[in-house]
Amino acid sequence: MHALEKILARAAGRSAVASGDMVTAQVDLAEVNDLYLQVLKSFAEMGGGPVWDSERIVFVFDHYSPAPTIRSAEIHRQMREFVRAKGVRHLFDVNRGVCHQVMPEAGLICPGMLLVATDSHTTTHGAFGAFGTGVGATDMAAVLKTGKIWLQVPEVIKIDLTGELSPGVMAKDIVLRILGELGTDFAAYQAVEYAGKTVERLPLAERMVLCNMAVEMGAKAAYIQPNDEVLRYVGERLARSGEPLAAKGFGRGDGGDIEDLYTDPDYHYAATYSFEVTGLRPQVALPHRVDQVMAVKEKEGISIDQAFVGTCTGGRLEDIAVVARILAGHHIAPNIRLVVTPASSDVLQRAIDEGYVQELLEAGATFGTPGCGPCLGAHGGVLAPGERCVTTSSRNFPGRMGSPEGEVYVVSPATAAWTALRGWLSNGEE
Repeated sequence: MHALEKILARAAGRSAVASGDMVTAQVDLAEVNDLYLQVLKSFAEMGGGPVWDSERIVFVFDHYSPAPTIRSAEIHRQMREFVRAKGVRHLFDVNRGVCHQVMPEAGLICPGMLLVATDSHTTTHGAFGAFGTGVGATDMAAVLKTGKIWLQVPEVIKIDLTGELSPGVMAKDIVLRILGELGTDFAAYQAVEYAGKTVERLPLAERMVLCNMAVEMGAKAAYIQPNDEVLRYVGERLARSGEPLAAKGFGRGDGGDIEDLYTDPDYHYAATYSFEVTGLRPQVALPHRVDQVMAVKEKEGISIDQAFVGTCTGGRLEDIAVVARILAGHHIAPNIRLVVTPASSDVLQRAIDEGYVQELLEAGATFGTPGCGPCLGAHGGVLAPGERCVTTSSRNFPGRMGSPEGEVYVVSPATAAWTALRGWLSNGEE
């Protein structure tokens, strides 16, 4: 079995599963964000009562953080009341950040676990060797009551990456290239595994980008075999947090708990795609499709009104560091605004400690509260009609970041920085 199949087999209490099987799986962690008040309504309609396991349920206020409207404030109020009434241990309020960043930071994500969340980008956690997938409000309500979910075991597609990345080229450029070649539906209700020498060399932050955007290919889940860096990260975060997950068989950090997850060398994939990244140049997804991809150089010079650096795809410390290094000692162009929204309060604090915040403030950047706001066009940097934005987030369909008449260009943090510096779409090449 593939590692993802082994995870589902364990969760279903079965010795083996195969693609296409229908399983009722025991969830290891369930997360609800502040877009989904309907979860609470559905929970009540199902009879209410106690939750399945108050230790394994997480609420994160990240999409409306802090509340920009009376309606969102009311959602937060009702969710806080639910958390208190049900004894839910984990509430990440408006001061914490994006769910896919704060949960790993808190030591909640471990190799081999089954995680469900009310967010499509839950595939991000495949970078930790977990099976992470997004679910709707009704499914989540059932999970809160029973701890179980019905799933079809997905086929697994392998994407093999080889070669050396050129300076200034990031994981975002790789995944945009893949989307440009294969489209947004080639992995519909399948899982994507990233493998190969290039992936083995990628740091955790960049692995998270690949897994995050697997959902833009239609994937149900993503996976990268955890390496020593991932295991150290999980072990350190788990030890720091004192999470009871350690006692439940997850995340010892020495690799002993995931030995049985290694992909069988004889595993047969539904499909295998190979990409050579040597010579790859910075990429951009043009409005209004994330698979309408070209090299930045081919579209260089388009005037841009806003550059946005943030979200679960591009707001980690490593991303902010790239932007700060490019802009250090310079100022953004007079025709553009640069909005930087760290993925978490931890990222923000570390960016302050490293001097990145000061450098970016001096360069003319505007900082937002850690969260998702600009990414979904809720607050903190929405677009007016006719405006153009380069973004390190993941999507660019009409209205995603504000006005349906705005244009969103998906890029890497490096490309966003060079664009902010020059005021037009640029990858830094002269």
